[in-house]
Amino acid sequence: MKCNLRIRTTQVFCRGFHQSSVIRSRSSNPAMQFPCLDKMEELSAQLKKRPSSCSLDATSSPHNEPVYERVRSGFKVFQSDKPLFLDYGGVLPKFEIAYETWGSLNKAKSNAVLIHTGLSASSHAKSSVDNPHPGWWEKFIGPGNSMLDTNKFFVICTNTLGGCYGSTGPSSPDPADNSPYATRFPMLSVQDIIRGQERLVTELMGIQKLYASIGCSMGGMQSLAYAQQFPESVEKVVTVSACARSHPSSIAMRHAQRQVLMADQHWSRGFYYPTAAEPNKILPHVGMKLAREIATVTYRSGPEWESRFGTERLNDERPPVLCPDFLIETYLDHQGEKFSLEYDANSFLYLSKTMDLFDLSKSHQDRSKRRRAEARQQYETQDINDEPTRLCDVPYEPIKKNRTTTVEEAREDLRNGMDPIKGKELLVIGVKSDGLFPYWQQREIVDLLGSGREIKHVELDESQSLFGHDTFLLDVEHIGGSIGRFLREKL
Repeated sequence: MKCNLRIRTTQVFCRGFHQSSVIRSRSSNPAMQFPCLDKMEELSAQLKKRPSSCSLDATSSPHNEPVYERVRSGFKVFQSDKPLFLDYGGVLPKFEIAYETWGSLNKAKSNAVLIHTGLSASSHAKSSVDNPHPGWWEKFIGPGNSMLDTNKFFVICTNTLGGCYGSTGPSSPDPADNSPYATRFPMLSVQDIIRGQERLVTELMGIQKLYASIGCSMGGMQSLAYAQQFPESVEKVVTVSACARSHPSSIAMRHAQRQVLMADQHWSRGFYYPTAAEPNKILPHVGMKLAREIATVTYRSGPEWESRFGTERLNDERPPVLCPDFLIETYLDHQGEKFSLEYDANSFLYLSKTMDLFDLSKSHQDRSKRRRAEARQQYETQDINDEPTRLCDVPYEPIKKNRTTTVEEAREDLRNGMDPIKGKELLVIGVKSDGLFPYWQQREIVDLLGSGREIKHVELDESQSLFGHDTFLLDVEHIGGSIGRFLREKL
């Protein structure tokens, strides 16, 4: 039996790298269109035509230059010319930290509150005269505010070391040759970031004891680390949607993001910054977009998405396409596209790994102390003309390794490492809809420190918040209210 199949000739005009070619073929159906790929290819073409100068300013077209290069106003900079020796054996010969403040420091210098940011946030937590644009925590800070009342508190927020909004990071010049560090930048720990912040607080501002150390997500890791590293230098500690040690599920999620970003052909192993010799390098915006889309899946919650998007498509009457077609897909696509030029790719990679490495355990602290001492000795004894020898210069050979400690041993190690935090007034907040830092990780912090009157634990269930990990950015009532009440105690 013969089957008569109608065959038609189709012409497919391929965009991007194949723009000049025309494919003629006999096909049962027309080839699918890919507007999402077209858009990324068009942005690559625009980036390739950007100005050849590496001196970027706020007048540059947002499509031609990364946004992080244009965020160069509204903050002050703390400069340290003393080397910072790092937990993984590296060194920053000197460094800068961007910071902003709100309110006034009292005469006793006893009302300072330090805000630690998440992975990609700048120091701009609140609008100011120097930068009137709304900050990322705009509704949580201000005169008479129920959380951080700037009539009472002197609020400090820094852009973390390793970032790209004014603090020293991979996009900053290496003092050895004045070229961007790129992936010559040393790996940081959360504790390294804290030691840099402590210099700003004590050396620049003369504050010997913070009234409070507050942070969410990676910032929540930092607030705990500040109390661990400098227990006598902080009175109250607030940690929101964080943990005492990174867990395998979170590490796995961030690993996937990094792999996607590094697979972008334009990432060039981190050396994608324009130079005089190669002024028209294309930024790895495709990898950044896709990495951010994966990250966004971990930031917001399933219940919220069910109520906002459901499984609705853009147009039920049209055939489905492989590009964004569901409402949830268009949301992720927008978030990724928006972020792709807002943040430096190397900063994203480094600080993502810094989060993975976070560990308050005693053994980790002992190893870090030894490596910092070795880095100091090498730095102080090497000839100024010598090339530095670092662990990364040694050929990397993967080692097959099974777990060598039991769960109970690791937990006891972590408990011992958190001894300096015990006795501190501590507020721990968790969110049940959080998929990145599940609520049981905040319960673990409380359990490890031991219950006591000085520890307060707030856990938001689904009836209180459906925003997942991003709840700390959005929930003024439960997050802001809980922190505000905690700060006002004994004030």
